Amino acid sequence: MSESTKSKAELALHDGDTGSADVQIARLTERIVALTDHMSDNKKDLSSRRGLLRLVARRRKLLDYLARTENERYQKVISTLGLRR
Repeated sequence: MSESTKSKAELALHDGDTGSADVQIARLTERIVALTDHMSDNKKDLSSRRGLLRLVARRRKLLDYLARTENERYQKVISTLGLRR
């Protein structure tokens, strides 16, 4: 099992969980990491840059929501994914 799959499984609230904010943040983080790697090789790819910025903004909104409503889950997400805040 890959590291990202483990983190999604750790954050899932129940089996088959794909909709909770925790899992959505983990999936967005995977995509952000992949796009960041792509951008390091393709600096002039402006459409991918725009997509990356949209993903980061969406993840930020979800993190703000979790911090506001469920602080314990927020702390778990931050520590599990290694995000800085």
